[in-house]
Order: sequence, then C-alpha cells, then structure tokens
Amino acid sequence: MSDQSSLHRPQFTRPEPRPQRVRRTTVRDWIPDQPGAWVMALAPALAGAVCGSAWSATKPDAVPSAAGWWVLVCWALCYCVEFTAARWLKSHCATRYLLPALGYCIALAAAGLPFLILHVDVLVWAPIYMVLAAVAFAGAWFRRERSLWANAAAVIAASLMATITLHYAANSPSLPQVSLPGLVLALCFAATQFGSVLFVKTMIRERGKRLYVAASWIWHIALLSWWIAAADHSWYLVALGVILLVRAIALPLIACKRTVKPVVVGITECFTSLITFGCIIANVLIAL
Repeated sequence: MSDQSSLHRPQFTRPEPRPQRVRRTTVRDWIPDQPGAWVMALAPALAGAVCGSAWSATKPDAVPSAAGWWVLVCWALCYCVEFTAARWLKSHCATRYLLPALGYCIALAAAGLPFLILHVDVLVWAPIYMVLAAVAFAGAWFRRERSLWANAAAVIAASLMATITLHYAANSPSLPQVSLPGLVLALCFAATQFGSVLFVKTMIRERGKRLYVAASWIWHIALLSWWIAAADHSWYLVALGVILLVRAIALPLIACKRTVKPVVVGITECFTSLITFGCIIANVLIAL
C-alpha cells in the first residue's frame, strides 16, 4: 500500500542553476568617475609643473623644459591605471574590468618608457611608489579602499608628485630631486588633502561620530598653527588655514541641526580645493 501511494506523490526536482551572464565591458568602465579623486590626484603634480616652469623662467642656470608636463601626463595615466586596476581587484578579478586596466597600462608604457629612457634617474622614486601602490591595491582587494590607511597612501602618492614635476619642469642643477620648494609643495598638499579626507568622513561615512569630528578639528587647528608659525612674508597659507578650519568646524555643527546633502559637501570641497591650489602655488612663487 505504501508503495502504491508513493507512486502518486508529486516528485519535486531542483531547478537547474541558471548560467551566470558575463557582463561586458562598457565605456563607463574606462572612465574614472570620481571628480574629487581626480582633483586630489592631479593638483599636486600640476602645481609642481607650474612652479617648476616659473623657476626655469626666472633662474639664470635653468633651461625651459617640457619634462615636468610630460611627467604630469604620465601621472594622469598612472591614476587611470590605479583606478581601473583597483576596481578589477575589488571585483576579485572580474573579466569586465580587466580590459580597461590593460588598456591604460599599454598607454602608460607608450608615454612613460620614452621618458624613462631619457630620465632614468626618476627610478629613485620607484621603491616608495611600489610600496604605496601595494597598500592601495591591498585596500582594493580587501574592499577597504575607503579606510584611513588606504586614503593616506593615496594622499602621499599624489603629494610627492609635486616634488617630481617641480624638479623636471625647473630643469635646473641648483634644484635637486628632493628640494626645499618641492618638499613645501608636497607637505602642504599632503596636510590639506588628509584634512579633507577627515572632513568628508565627518560629513558622510562617519557622520555623527565624535571621534572623527575631534580628529578633523585637531588636524585643522594644528595645520593653521603650523602655518602661522612658519609665516614670513606670505600669509596665503594662513588665510587658507582659516578657511579650511572654519569649513571643518561649521559644516559638522550645521549637520547636527539639519540634513546636509552630499552634493553640498562636494561643492564645498570643489571650492576649497581651488582655493587650496591657488594659495599653495602663490606661497611658493613668492619665495622664488
């Protein structure tokens, strides 16, 4: 009897798993879509090229050279390589993101190898950039690219480019690779950019966390104090420090009372980035 009843029972079978569709590479996969990151990555290198060109135009021992601007182009391609490769690593090697990374690597090799042949001394910077790249790619692989340590690696890499582009744009024997003007540029950009990282976190990802607000305020107060102590004939940096401190204090306090949309934070950072770029360049040009 039990055998006959079992014959009339409905038989359930597991549905066959659907094959996963491989997503194709699109045009958007080739374009770094973070304007703020573009500014942070390229502003120090551009500032170094501008100041180096001004140096070559004012110093008798310098000869005008386009090498600093060549480095700037290579660095822009480096950023594209880093962005696409990080996205590929974050996806744990999805095929969709591989082609853009390889394409930008080929473009970088085409632009960078001729420069490397003519200026082999640039390899002195290779060890530190290998370490910074490893930290950035580790952050992407473990999906911690928004962490403070990954942000710090990106800030250091971008800021050091100011020293490199300044050196090659100046083309002067009295301006070595690690020069005082280059270090001033790099330190100023590193300090302001990491302060920007802390400020944005207090407004978006870490909003409402007092520890981040305190860290942001302490950082900006220390930055302003440093620039006041170092001010000589130029007060550009002091004015910049006041603007950045007011922004870091005012917006989180406003956010406690009412909602501040991310677009407002983005617009604020756009304006302060432009002001930062102008003030840091002005401070160096006055000292030339």
